[in-house]
Parts: sequence; C-alpha cells; structure tokens
Amino acid sequence: MRIDAGTISMQELVAAATTVAERAYAPYSGFRVGAALLLTNGETVTGTNVENVSYGLTICAERSALVRAVAQFGPEIRIAAVAVVNLNGAPSPPCGACRQVLAEFIDPDAPICFPAGSASAVSPVTLPFREVLPFASDLRLKR
Repeated sequence: MRIDAGTISMQELVAAATTVAERAYAPYSGFRVGAALLLTNGETVTGTNVENVSYGLTICAERSALVRAVAQFGPEIRIAAVAVVNLNGAPSPPCGACRQVLAEFIDPDAPICFPAGSASAVSPVTLPFREVLPFASDLRLKR
C-alpha cells in the first residue's frame, strides 16, 4: 500500500515503528511499542513508549512521536499516515488518549496500521482514522 503524502510505503512505515519499538523503556509492563508518523511534508517521525513507576505518567509511543514532530516541525504539522507496532504479538490500536491527541493533527481519511510485532503471524489492521476514532472531539479555536 502506497501512502498519498510521500514516497514511503505503509510497509516502510511499519518497519520504522518496529525499529523504534526495540528502544522502548518498558521495565514494568514489558509492553514495548513504537509509532511512526508520516507527515504531509514527507518526513517520517518516530516515537516509543516511556514508562514510569507511576503508570499515569507513562507516555505512549504515538504521543511521543507527535510531540517530537511538533517540536521538530512546528504546530502546523499534519499527519498523512500512522503505523503503531508492539513487540508482544497482537495488534494494539492507539489508546483513547492517543486517538484524541492524534485527532488534532491527522486527516480523517489517513490510514492507521497497527500490526503485531514483525515476528508475529497476526495480520495487520489498517483503517482510516475516522474509523479508529469515529466521534473525535472537534473544538476549533477562534483566532
């Protein structure tokens, strides 16, 4: 599957997410996740989950990648596609918090792929973002 916004395939985006999942800091759960965002400017930005002994302070891979994208390219970024990979053998879509945070920056038709780790036989799931978060909060700031 080719992605409209760039020269990278979904398979390459999944490979980038898999690579960064290897770097996760997950000493408490062992649940290592990587995310790769393809931005509409053609850049790919990755992030991984970073746990904390207080689970509520943990940051998910998707939000880690998004914060990095904004820090690197500014708040005008837009996401063309997302791949989320965990190394635990089962597809795991973004959590509710990550879905809502992604909603600020993603096109509703942008594909989100969440396969299992690369060694798994589980088929990847790819859906348009609008199906992953069908009722996103949509409050636009007046400027």
